[in-house]
Amino acid sequence: MSKVVIIGAGGVGTVVAHKVAQNSKVFTEVLLASRTKSKCDAIAADVQSRYGVTMQTAQVDADNVPELVALLRSFQPKLVINVALPYQDLTIMDACLEVGVNYLDTANYEPKDEAHFEYSWQWAYQDKFKKAGLTAILGCGFDPGVTSVFTAYAAKHHFDEMHYLDIVDCNAGDHGKAFATNFNPEINIREVSQRGKYWENGKWVETEPHEIHKPLNYPEIGPKESYVIYHEELESLVKNFPTLKRARFWMTFGQEYLTHLRVIQNIGMARIDEVEYNGQKIVPIQFLKAVLPNPGDLGENYTGWTSIGCRIKGIKNGEEKTYYIYNNCSHEEAYKETGTQGVSYTTGVPATVGAMMFLTGEWGGAGVFNVEEFNPDPFLHELAQQGLPWHELHNIDLEL
Repeated sequence: MSKVVIIGAGGVGTVVAHKVAQNSKVFTEVLLASRTKSKCDAIAADVQSRYGVTMQTAQVDADNVPELVALLRSFQPKLVINVALPYQDLTIMDACLEVGVNYLDTANYEPKDEAHFEYSWQWAYQDKFKKAGLTAILGCGFDPGVTSVFTAYAAKHHFDEMHYLDIVDCNAGDHGKAFATNFNPEINIREVSQRGKYWENGKWVETEPHEIHKPLNYPEIGPKESYVIYHEELESLVKNFPTLKRARFWMTFGQEYLTHLRVIQNIGMARIDEVEYNGQKIVPIQFLKAVLPNPGDLGENYTGWTSIGCRIKGIKNGEEKTYYIYNNCSHEEAYKETGTQGVSYTTGVPATVGAMMFLTGEWGGAGVFNVEEFNPDPFLHELAQQGLPWHELHNIDLEL
């Protein structure tokens, strides 16, 4: 049906490569590209051996617009699936505009020199994509991504007005390492160590890092201490669902993880500015990334589950209603299927499903869109078929 380029060959790129190969009637030709071509070649070889599907590979520097333009012009895809680093969103969007290619990513742009997360940079591309007649789909991972589609589904089917939204993200898995991050350490540490922020009564409320926390019960897992942090989908959700009086994002952390994180911050290893060492300039968090376990290698010994969902309170037919929609994902099952751990799987599968929605005509339009702006029904139907079944609970105690 369509040609696509996947940019990024980490854990999420690996999952996307496997999933597009499993759906070769939709993804008829695929090119996998990253800075390190050998990574792409290894993934393509695994895909070939498992599914008998041939996947082309290429080297590209995603920070370099002319390189990206040359790659896209030579392959002429209908869509770019960007699972590279968030720093590279804008260069890839620029290349897509120059060549005339549609775009999808899993995380919003952030500058290298500032731990700052907002959609303003990408929303500023609205007129450019609209004028070019191209579609840009933002934040099509799990959170952001599925959580935003869950919210749209709740608004469409279960509420007249949504008033309180709590996105809850639990990783109850065990990888056996003293300290490791589940995705790119540079991004992960920046994300979880920033000040907290949530939406309440029409304005943003800031908190100290991990200031607000409480135990929450997760299905089939039990109670886990959960912490309010800022997450990017809150920004688009409160814009697109203006009846929300409060919107928060909760994530679980073990005490050992938090202890390591505090030490990393206290000794300056989380710094994102340059320091001089032996006559060379290095960025401490980039050096730390080099010595920490590679998230892509955690899957083999990873046990346990992730549980991510939305807990919503609002009004239906004049009465108060509570609703919980969630997915549980097994690290072991994710590894058996794709050779990756559950956090990569829960990001890569939705990216593939979002691409399918666009290529089959279920989602589309000229401009820049967050996923909650599209019809949630076909996406969630396909998500369950592709390995991430979801569940609903009605009129329960949301604990929040």
